Amino acid sequence: MSPIVAMSVHDGVRTAEVGYLFMLIAGVWFAAAELPTFPFARGRRMVAGVLLAIAAILLIVASHWGHY
Repeated sequence: MSPIVAMSVHDGVRTAEVGYLFMLIAGVWFAAAELPTFPFARGRRMVAGVLLAIAAILLIVASHWGHY
């Protein structure tokens, strides 16, 4: 059985780094959504939630196929 996704260790580490970057951006967006001076708090929370979901998918891919 051949693997569907083949990644090197370097690609796995790079994918995990992108996932962690998305988590960082999502955290900043969640913090900015709570400040009363910034508008569009609901939109910021939605974007941050989507970024966290993408980051989780990237980290799952990196740990499973990238040997991270």
